Amino acid sequence: MQHRIVVLGAGYSGAIAAGRLAKRLHREDVAITLVDAEPDFVERVRLHQLAAGRDLRPRPFSEMFAGTGVELRTARVTGVDVDRRTVTVNGAGRTEELAYDTLVYALGSGWHDQGVPGAAEHAHEIAGRAGALRLRARLAGLAAGAPVVVVGGGLTGLEAATEIAEARPDLDVALVARTGLGEGLSPKGRRHLRKVFGGLGITVHENAVVTAVGSDHVTTAGGGTIPAAVTVWTTGFAVHPIARATALEVAGTGRIVVDATMRSVSHPDVYAIGDAALVRGPGGKPLRMSCASGVPTAWQAADAIAARLTGGKLPKVPLRYFNQCISLGRREGLIQYVTADDRAVRAALTGRLAALYKELVCKGAAWGVAHPTLGMPTRRHRVTRPPVPAPAPAETPA
Repeated sequence: MQHRIVVLGAGYSGAIAAGRLAKRLHREDVAITLVDAEPDFVERVRLHQLAAGRDLRPRPFSEMFAGTGVELRTARVTGVDVDRRTVTVNGAGRTEELAYDTLVYALGSGWHDQGVPGAAEHAHEIAGRAGALRLRARLAGLAAGAPVVVVGGGLTGLEAATEIAEARPDLDVALVARTGLGEGLSPKGRRHLRKVFGGLGITVHENAVVTAVGSDHVTTAGGGTIPAAVTVWTTGFAVHPIARATALEVAGTGRIVVDATMRSVSHPDVYAIGDAALVRGPGGKPLRMSCASGVPTAWQAADAIAARLTGGKLPKVPLRYFNQCISLGRREGLIQYVTADDRAVRAALTGRLAALYKELVCKGAAWGVAHPTLGMPTRRHRVTRPPVPAPAPAETPA
């Protein structure tokens, strides 16, 4: 009887986990199913480029996972029952239930409007491909001189503002940041950021909080307004809501609480990775939602699952950070080196070399997803742990 592994979500973490499991486990012993609503891989770290009018290379899952033994399901996840060990999905107009012995939950996150009035109705987001394409179409229709406001001074906001300003120098681009520009970066990093923003003509509203979004402006605390033909909202991410609706132990943010191997602390047959997992890094500090966090958690979970199924050694690789990679358009970049727990140090790489560095990181991440079973030991291990029978369904009273 094959051990059934179902992976929910095929972003960076889910796709890498599925490929790594296919590489490590013998095909006769496991049935790996990868579920995603999209038919091809979305390079989320490049969605600001897509929104600014640049085209991205298509990466169909059918090509990426051809010959790996991974079964693909193009469907939307609508429910998870961790007590019965089943997942409900809807695809091609029909609903079906998938049973699992091990579940890898990698549904990730989407944009978060923070409950600000008007944001959901009037602002654009770039946390998903559909949102990036809507913004792309809206920007393409703007006349020269139209004001574009990017709300959020985090890495996504910095990348979106600079990408749009570089691609459309005829637009009046502004960034609204709750703190100072580049807060948390080193002095060298902040200086370079101001230089690039100045060169691109981006207006920066620092230490400003947006309290409402209208169709043609945003309102800040104190009642001030900033004209905005288009508002781009990049103030953070919210995890997929399904986990909160299950019996899994989740944090206040809805992220699944896991141990050092990415295993749910409440349900040992469930692993959570990427943005969906509350993972503790150095000093017990939660890892931030990012590709830099998601990929190592995928490695950790896949290796732990394989080890537990085959009687191997559990991974004990510490999860830590090395740098923050920020693209500032196509010609400029900023690589901020950080401590293991993600605090900036003095060293930073800037300019065209930093832009090349970031581009190589993005290409490397995409290559790793597109070649899921390459670059690893070829020996697949046999499963020694038999699947645990699923609980019998509760009887319906007569």
